[in-house]
Amino acid sequence: MIAAEGPPKPTADWERIGEGYYRKIQLYSDVFDEELELENYIIAGAPYGGALALVRDQDRVFAYRAGEAAKSSIAIYNCAGKLIRRINWDKGPVRGLGWSEDETLIVVSQDGTVRCYLNLSDDFTPFTLGHGAEEHGVVSCRFWMSGFVALLGNNQLVSVTHYNAPRPKLLATPPSEPISSWTVIPPAYTLSRSVEALLAIGQTINVVDTTDSEDRLLQNGPFRLVSVSPNGKFVALYTDDGKVWVVSSDFQEKLSEYDSRVKTPPKDMQWCGNDAVVLAWDDEVHLIGPNGAANKYYYDGWVHIIPDIDGVRIFTNEICEFLQKVPVKSENAFKLGSTSPSTVLLDAVEQYDKRSPKADDNLQFIKPRLIEAVDDCIEAAGHEFNIHWQKQLLKAASFGKTVLDLYDSDEFVEMSEILRILNAVRHYEIGLPLSYEQYRRLNPERLVQRLVSRQEYLLALRLSDYLRLPTDRIYVHWAVQKVRVSNEDEDTTCERIVSKLQGKPGISFYEIARAAQVEGRTRLATSLLNHEPRASKQVPLLLTMEEDTLALDKALLSGDTDLTLSVLLHLKAKLPLATFFRTINSRPVATALVEATSQQLDRPLLKDLYYQDDRRLDGANLLFLDALAHPDTASRLDFLRTAHKLAADIRDASVYARSIEDCQRLLRLQETLDADSSISRTTDPAIDATDTTTPATFTFTGLSLHQTIYHLVRLNHTKKALALRTDHKVSDVQFWHIRLRALIAARAWRDLQAIADNNKRSPIGWEIFFNEAIAAGNMRLAGVFVAKCTGLGVKQRAEMWEKCGMIGRAAEEAGKGREGEWLEGLRERVGGRDVIEVEKWLSVLAKGGK
Repeated sequence: MIAAEGPPKPTADWERIGEGYYRKIQLYSDVFDEELELENYIIAGAPYGGALALVRDQDRVFAYRAGEAAKSSIAIYNCAGKLIRRINWDKGPVRGLGWSEDETLIVVSQDGTVRCYLNLSDDFTPFTLGHGAEEHGVVSCRFWMSGFVALLGNNQLVSVTHYNAPRPKLLATPPSEPISSWTVIPPAYTLSRSVEALLAIGQTINVVDTTDSEDRLLQNGPFRLVSVSPNGKFVALYTDDGKVWVVSSDFQEKLSEYDSRVKTPPKDMQWCGNDAVVLAWDDEVHLIGPNGAANKYYYDGWVHIIPDIDGVRIFTNEICEFLQKVPVKSENAFKLGSTSPSTVLLDAVEQYDKRSPKADDNLQFIKPRLIEAVDDCIEAAGHEFNIHWQKQLLKAASFGKTVLDLYDSDEFVEMSEILRILNAVRHYEIGLPLSYEQYRRLNPERLVQRLVSRQEYLLALRLSDYLRLPTDRIYVHWAVQKVRVSNEDEDTTCERIVSKLQGKPGISFYEIARAAQVEGRTRLATSLLNHEPRASKQVPLLLTMEEDTLALDKALLSGDTDLTLSVLLHLKAKLPLATFFRTINSRPVATALVEATSQQLDRPLLKDLYYQDDRRLDGANLLFLDALAHPDTASRLDFLRTAHKLAADIRDASVYARSIEDCQRLLRLQETLDADSSISRTTDPAIDATDTTTPATFTFTGLSLHQTIYHLVRLNHTKKALALRTDHKVSDVQFWHIRLRALIAARAWRDLQAIADNNKRSPIGWEIFFNEAIAAGNMRLAGVFVAKCTGLGVKQRAEMWEKCGMIGRAAEEAGKGREGEWLEGLRERVGGRDVIEVEKWLSVLAKGGK
């Protein structure tokens, strides 16, 4: 049950140690069963008031009790003694038991096996330490928030600095002498930003990091216990003669010394915050403050101490207590004889309740510091565990606010919310005794996650709604647990989950379905996936469950091409080819995607697809493309013959079949041309100076029809070109274009002159001959073609004569056409004797004009 409410006076549990006050708050009573012998267990507590892990200490002899499980296990409790989970353990003696900041349980076995148990469940991620851990064995471990160091049997130290991506790493080699005690300084508090191990060896302390092992040259050892303060600044050392030294972490300054006067060494030594050290014997606890001041506490049963960031939790079978230094604001508010503004304000509200005029006197006394008093009362309320004094402090703060003209109440409202949260999670049924400082460091999101891990879904939902936090993770975790433990049939379970989660924002049915699949409830997983809106989550899990057809349909429905392609590749690798084709044939989009990707990646698959579907024309096209891509003529002809055979069987593809047949004839002719030694296939640089498209040597095989004709004309085999033209029915326009380009490339000026002399008309006109001759630089030949361009206007012909450099002919053309204005412009563009020709025709026009 929950501990009884504190006494009326808040200072009743305070103890003065040196210059400061410490308090021991009873959190819970009747914590553990009396039959649970705590002395026989290794106990580790999670930070921020977290869970406790208990495992049998295999090095201790204990009596077997009837009813106890013979198999080793790890029990997880909350701080009120409620069993959360029991985890089976099968890896031998446990040599390290610790917690991470996010309440992940870390268990290290003697052979170096490490398991990280997530979210207080039996799901774990394993890894091994290596570095000889299996051979030499793990002796002990020291943990911090995000990592740990393991001491091996050969004195080697192995560090793991991150649990998410563990990379076990050897530290520097320490001395080989026996280690009497040791601890670590976390990387965040060292100058090197790497973990440092403090080893008590002989009379001194050795500091070991990743690169070096350094002797601090102390003389008062051996040290039975070593402990580092939470901020990494101080080190407590327990000597062999029962004394506690507190020194700086660089071992340069001794800060205090305390003599316990106890001959038996304590079983544990931990820091209580950063100002005090706690020693624990079987039933006795010493609290040592600054300058050696101390106080002693005695218990009826075996004691375990669990350090936290701002204090120490003390456990026996009967009680759970929290020992901490009294916060400054609480000390100011409640200390006997205090005259701080918060004390006066607290007294003022008490006087006001009594209807005493002293209330107003107190307010007037602290009025200059009233804002400070209100702020201190608000913060002091956060540090109180007793609800009565929380209310009194907030009441005092509210009373002070009413007197102030301007005051921002946000902090007051926020503290009221925080206290409602803290009181809810401190309840014995929840067992999270968070202090205000721990809550600030933990943050609300991680607190909700801790509640979810404990399956306290209702409280987690209420806190999330209260703090306006997302609730999707809570609902998903509830649904996953429902899948795991429900004994109802698949349909009923699915209906319950969907009805609960339908319409809730951010819900991922994928995670719930995956949990169902892991539990072997495949039909339930499939039903749940139907409610998952993201196909990228649905499809991979469906494939894992071998729901291949459904996965393909979901991928197609999503419109995600990459996702669909990944499913198709999976199906192709898994199914027989005939079954694969039957699967995609009823899905046109899938078939189209297979065709598109196979064009470049898997041509044999595409051929099989066309054959399976009796798509002869597509198969012929594919064979035709293969023929074009193949370098060997014989293979090309084989492909073309097969393609022609397919095309010939198609009723409406006669034109296509003839085209393939033409290709075969062209290939045979090209093969003949390549074998003809009378045809030189070496270009003449002197003739073909401008032909940059033809290599120095080439073969006819593989050229197109037009290219073949072009090269035959260029190489002066016009008769063969004409025969090829006739055989393949090349039109006059196409042939004249090809011949013109070939003759220009070959600089066959005589042949071009003969064409001009022997033909009155050209299917492609004579202007193109003129342009090609000009481009090739033959002005005289270009002039021949100007005379044949009878269909052009006077001005165009005159401009063509000008381009040829024949200014006289240009002037004559313009003069006869009475283009005086153009002649005037020509006179300005020319010089020398050409001007006389132009002026001559200008004078003729002038006379004719008169």
